[in-house]
Amino acid sequence: YLLAFFHIARAWVEEAMRANRKGHYHFDVFVSYSGKDERWVMDELLPNLGKRGPPSLKLCLHSRDFELGKDIVENITDSLYRSRHTLCLVSRNYLRSTWCSLEMRLATYRLLAEHRDVLVLVFLEKVPHQLLNVHH
Repeated sequence: YLLAFFHIARAWVEEAMRANRKGHYHFDVFVSYSGKDERWVMDELLPNLGKRGPPSLKLCLHSRDFELGKDIVENITDSLYRSRHTLCLVSRNYLRSTWCSLEMRLATYRLLAEHRDVLVLVFLEKVPHQLLNVHH
């Protein structure tokens, strides 16, 4: 089952890479975060980027920008590859989430495949090294 899932996800990633080879991005940043940290995203990240960030910075948030009815893995893959960068907001909640793990792995794969700085990690809290080592 997992092997089949891996091959399907890999095919989606490769298709997304082919579709976006020309460098046309719909978003500047795909924000990868745990739903349990959404309050921080809405109360801290968005207002501060609005005040201090570039005026035209376009963020992709799963709660707002994923297409309804579309497969979750396809939504993640398409959004990640339609964004110039991926910002992973790492917390204990993030490291416990299967979907966040997938997003980070896809972003890491993209980083290695494209040889570009496309991945940014921001730690929302101090995370024990053991938890990081087990997770990634």
